[in-house]
Amino acid sequence: MNHIDAVAQQVPSVPTLFDRTRARTTHLVSPLLPEDMMLQSMEDASPAKWHLAHTTWFFEEFILKPFLPDYTSPDDRFAFLFNSYYVTAGPRHARDRRGLVSRPDHADVRAYREHVEGAMAELIDLERDNTPEIFDLIELGCHHEMQHQELLVTDLLHGLSFNPLLPVYRDPEPMPVTAEVPLTWSHHDGGVIEIGHDGNGFAYDCEGPRHKVYVYPFAIADRAVTNRDWIAFMDDGGYGDPRHWLMEGYAVAKKEGWTHPLYWWRQDDEWWTFTLRGPQPVALDAPVVHVSYYEADAFARWAGARLPTEAEHEHAFAQHQIRGNLLDEGALRPMPGTGVWGDVWEWTASPFTPYPGFKAPEGALGEYNGKFMVNQMVMRGGSCATAQEQMRASYRTFFYPHQRWQMMGLRLAVDG
Repeated sequence: MNHIDAVAQQVPSVPTLFDRTRARTTHLVSPLLPEDMMLQSMEDASPAKWHLAHTTWFFEEFILKPFLPDYTSPDDRFAFLFNSYYVTAGPRHARDRRGLVSRPDHADVRAYREHVEGAMAELIDLERDNTPEIFDLIELGCHHEMQHQELLVTDLLHGLSFNPLLPVYRDPEPMPVTAEVPLTWSHHDGGVIEIGHDGNGFAYDCEGPRHKVYVYPFAIADRAVTNRDWIAFMDDGGYGDPRHWLMEGYAVAKKEGWTHPLYWWRQDDEWWTFTLRGPQPVALDAPVVHVSYYEADAFARWAGARLPTEAEHEHAFAQHQIRGNLLDEGALRPMPGTGVWGDVWEWTASPFTPYPGFKAPEGALGEYNGKFMVNQMVMRGGSCATAQEQMRASYRTFFYPHQRWQMMGLRLAVDG
């Protein structure tokens, strides 16, 4: 059996995917106190309670209301509270004020989820001519919820990091004792290649159409940049040397006072970091995480290399099995010695723009990706907060170049 056949046999049915996705979200919030559920530490982040409700609203708004006769929401006001950026779906509560919505409380949100899940079960059991269309929307809703699972844990980490007591989300576990892994490279010939989703299985609209791209000969690192590597950059004055930086990046770094990755501090001559498992010494051989595109680009220049393009990244790793330190493993932090997938999202040198022939779908769901295709950079590879079911070689995520709170790291590339 080849790899593609093996993966196809592992794809769950839509009802199973729905149940499993919803259960994973419930599991992720199970350690949280009601006070934790309300944390919103910045405009880019949202409270865990809002993530629970918004992913529920998505199923209600785009599936139940159009397709289930006589469906009634438990509270019509939820459509205003829990919309996010879907302009055509109606008005919405201000993003930066989500942490001020103490009512409905967590019990009400949990009841809302159960109400919608019960209605979804009823809809799934109906025999209808448009069942394939409904199931496609349910699959999209599940992948949308997986994205919010990732945001939920990274938003929570950012919120908890402001607490002087340095609380833990999951019990601390010691890192394995490791040795430095030499930096090696895989070399790839230039020429015309194809990238983008091949049409088999789920993908977001921005992953297609599949198209041809010309790449020059390149080499890409066999591992991500590690904390050990990053400390060498810091010790060499990398943050203060404008020769390595884009002008805009250097200005941002100076304005924000960046001298190390987000969540790091110096204690007893050792670097420490705050994680979802509480404060821990920086693991030297784990991939560096919580660095912006600006920092990643500066490091690459300092190292005599560059960031790969998204075409190079996809071409280099398309045949690597999707297996690694992903959300399903439960580590919730980058680990030493893992492979291509997981650990950290890797910045690429590619802006998030449409592929040739891209056309956003009609209606509100057409707002999912297309309207964000400006001023953001593509990341590849997944992270320790990404569900394995969501990953594929063509998956593109995207963030602004100054952002750091996601599980953001990098892998180097060179010409030739």
